[in-house]
Amino acid sequence: MRELVEFIAKSLVDYPDQVVVTETEEADGTLLVDLKVAPDDMGKVIGKKGRIAKSIRTVVRAAALKGDKKVVVDIK
Repeated sequence: MRELVEFIAKSLVDYPDQVVVTETEEADGTLLVDLKVAPDDMGKVIGKKGRIAKSIRTVVRAAALKGDKKVVVDIK
């Protein structure tokens, strides 16, 4: 999942070298994906009314269905 989120984020931002994606697994098996971008790029990743952020989360959840895992994407 980390690679997918990183690819999507780097495609959207002006500073792709500042995109950092970390992946941790919670005790209940949930996969937590943290996405950090440059402050100037935050609006491009979130989008108007959060539409792009919601789309990123939807794509990642759809990809996670193959592995029967729950994934949470947090944008910081």
